[in-house]
Amino acid sequence: MAKVCKRALIKGRVQGVWYRGSTQKKALELGISGWAKNLADGRVEVLMCGELSALAELENWLHEGPPAAQVESVTVSDEPWQTFEDFITG
Repeated sequence: MAKVCKRALIKGRVQGVWYRGSTQKKALELGISGWAKNLADGRVEVLMCGELSALAELENWLHEGPPAAQVESVTVSDEPWQTFEDFITG
């Protein structure tokens, strides 16, 4: 299977609603490494690396997020392969 990295920018009510922690939990369940962090403009940025099928599943989940989130949009772009030990939040 192909291993790839993707960057996602999530807009909406995604800070202060456990979005990053929920993303981390889902990513680890799927065997994805990378990170999720809050941006100063209110968005969340996610870098995810792993099997293409697992990334597709996480990408679909990012459109929903945890129950308190209100996702307006998710923009995803391809990134060069990177190796991470884990999936962290920052």
